[in-house]
Amino acid sequence: MDPKEKRVYKIVLTGGPCGGKTTGQARLSTFFENLGWKVFRVPETATVLLSGGIKFSDLTEEEAFKFQENLLRTMLQIENTFFELADSCTRNCLIICDRGAMDASAFISKEQWEKMMSSNGWNSVELRDNRYNQIIHMVTAANGAEDFYTTEDHACRSEGMELARELDYKAAAAWVGHPYFDVIDNSTEFEKKIRRMIASICQKMGIDTGDRLLTNARKRKFLVKAPLPDDSVFPPFQDFEVVHNYLINSHPSMQARLRKRGQKGHWSYTHTIRKPRLHGQIVEVKTQLTHRDYINLLTQKDDAHFTIYKKRRCFLDNNQYFQLDIYKDPCHPRCVGLILLETYSALEDGRLEECLPKFLQLACEVTGDPAYSMYNLSLREEWSSSSKFCHALKVPEMAETTNGIGNPTNGTSLASKVSNHTLQNHISSKVTLNGNCK
Repeated sequence: MDPKEKRVYKIVLTGGPCGGKTTGQARLSTFFENLGWKVFRVPETATVLLSGGIKFSDLTEEEAFKFQENLLRTMLQIENTFFELADSCTRNCLIICDRGAMDASAFISKEQWEKMMSSNGWNSVELRDNRYNQIIHMVTAANGAEDFYTTEDHACRSEGMELARELDYKAAAAWVGHPYFDVIDNSTEFEKKIRRMIASICQKMGIDTGDRLLTNARKRKFLVKAPLPDDSVFPPFQDFEVVHNYLINSHPSMQARLRKRGQKGHWSYTHTIRKPRLHGQIVEVKTQLTHRDYINLLTQKDDAHFTIYKKRRCFLDNNQYFQLDIYKDPCHPRCVGLILLETYSALEDGRLEECLPKFLQLACEVTGDPAYSMYNLSLREEWSSSSKFCHALKVPEMAETTNGIGNPTNGTSLASKVSNHTLQNHISSKVTLNGNCK
């Protein structure tokens, strides 16, 4: 295999007690081994240490802090061993980490965590966002599948249901802020839960699984009314500065962009290619970049697009992971005051509506509406006169009768029908799922 084509994909499987993590790891390993990938499974460091006779109840506060610090150091070294093996392997490699670095933060105070970060020269952006490609949180059976909750099959597990729910929430909250964080809840039977987990990974990796893992999980997008409530109303959240730039792209049915995302001067960098597949499916292939690669690719910036600046707020609510994008100046007038909420969900409309944040004023759902596509929002030209306005990405054979990005070349273009006034004027008085903002 050409070294340039080889992939190493690092995931963390985390979650509460009895969430399906062990079964999920085995099924995931088999699935990717059948695809010809080499799979490395990093053992859970806490289980290794706790099985040696350590009991948290016997430790003083200072001893517990030092234990968590040494646990994290040990975890990072064990992971690095597998990471180096994967880098030298000639095959595509999937690395499954049984919990990851941020899980340690769930068991100590925020002040202790910051102290640990400072004394070891670590930071959360590196440990959370840059170290792993994707985080999968398997929700405990104690939350939504209580009849199946048990502690019998785990030597180090003795949690009751209330404690299991508490630990589950803490484990999920520890990863809030990772750009690719999927919460796999108990809204379906266990077999479908496992398939949803595998499908979410394949989707992020751009791997076509045909109909083997059919699920209806997809990105849902909602327009949010300003003003936002006070920060104290939100559940625990992480805020990021995000910068997007679209790149010059010679392929008419693809979009390429760069993203810079960070906190407190620490940044992660991602290159994304959006391309269509048959049956209307859009695939996004994301690659983590070094700062040097990011700067080099930035020279290919497409001047037909504005740079997009956002504040992104990530939070968990009702077992759903949400990203709230607040558009910032400088921007096109169409983006002034624009606030969008996104989540991935397999829930039906009625159940999803129940899970949407009640503390936000949602106007309506805008999933699939080209007027709320970041590609179109970033265009410098007015939509009515732009040949680059994208209605929908098309596969090459379908794009022959369009301008390459889904705009019909005969008849009235969609762009000419879309008003260029500030998008907040679309707001209606209530949330409308799968509807247009009136």
